[in-house]
Amino acid sequence: MRILLTGATGVVGAEVASLLAAGTADRSGPQIVPTARRPTGNSPVRWDIGAEPAPDALTARPWDVIVHTAASTRWTMTRDEATDANIRTLREVLALAGPDTHVVHVSTAYVGGVRAPEDLRGAEFEGYRNGYEWSKAVCEDIVTTEHRGPVTIVRPPLVMGRREDGRIARFSGPYSLFPALVSGLAAVVVGDPDGYAEISPVDEVAEAIAAAALGPAPSAPRTEVIAAGQDSLRLDALVDITCDTLNAFRAEHGVEPIAKPPTVSTESWNRFFLPLAEQWLSPVQQQAVKLLAMFQSYTSMSEPFPPTRRVADPGGVMAASVRHWAQSKPRQALGRPTPWTLINAE
Repeated sequence: MRILLTGATGVVGAEVASLLAAGTADRSGPQIVPTARRPTGNSPVRWDIGAEPAPDALTARPWDVIVHTAASTRWTMTRDEATDANIRTLREVLALAGPDTHVVHVSTAYVGGVRAPEDLRGAEFEGYRNGYEWSKAVCEDIVTTEHRGPVTIVRPPLVMGRREDGRIARFSGPYSLFPALVSGLAAVVVGDPDGYAEISPVDEVAEAIAAAALGPAPSAPRTEVIAAGQDSLRLDALVDITCDTLNAFRAEHGVEPIAKPPTVSTESWNRFFLPLAEQWLSPVQQQAVKLLAMFQSYTSMSEPFPPTRRVADPGGVMAASVRHWAQSKPRQALGRPTPWTLINAE
């Protein structure tokens, strides 16, 4: 069995590459060929998908399995940027697939689920919150309707570190909350305290992907949703765990604790606080506010995702992830909060 893995140095791809390599050390097992846009050393194979043709080593014959994890996950992408980053690249990858190739496509759980009216972005993204979500929905449609062979779609929620030790290839996405809490930029948390915040450890996301790649190909398109469902964290609990874990780390180093920021509703934020922020906050603070506002819609859902692979004890996953971040970024984790500075923008 020959398996092509794209995005092998990304947050999810790196974990998948490690897991597949560990499980296929026997020479009689599957042959794994990882690719990356900026590889280190001789492996993975360098391929800047969409910007250059596929290397000859990847085009000799169709693959048994293609695991496509490469993607841009930026929430701030325009429609054109999301098209170039995620949709065009998928088509380039599918060009390497034969009629019997099992394509395992990594999407996002936020293609499904319930979105609040204030989260929607109108015609630009066809009802999705941002260009990332929209492009992933388009990609799901492409891979299930245009690929002639078997397809498995894997939908993870917000991806955190490994369950046991919190390790992860790169701090991105939800990790922006941690320095914002420590620095004081997250002076408030926007959302419903009882809203659902779905997370999954990266190792369990990788396990779902590897199981799909190494297992029997489905006879019809299959979708795996990784989530805690009704056992999902609530926003208030997520913030509590984050602050408590940060403060435990700070106490170990003799540093004063940070205060848990108050929670304000999305309606109050948009109606009262955001106009004031745009008028009175510094440019740096305004940028932090915008990023955190995007994040809140993912941590304050009215309904959790119905899982096909259930995440147990998401609170433990969150605590391990926060602690690993603090150990990796001690200067940030032990920093002194700075109150919001009000300036007259006029």
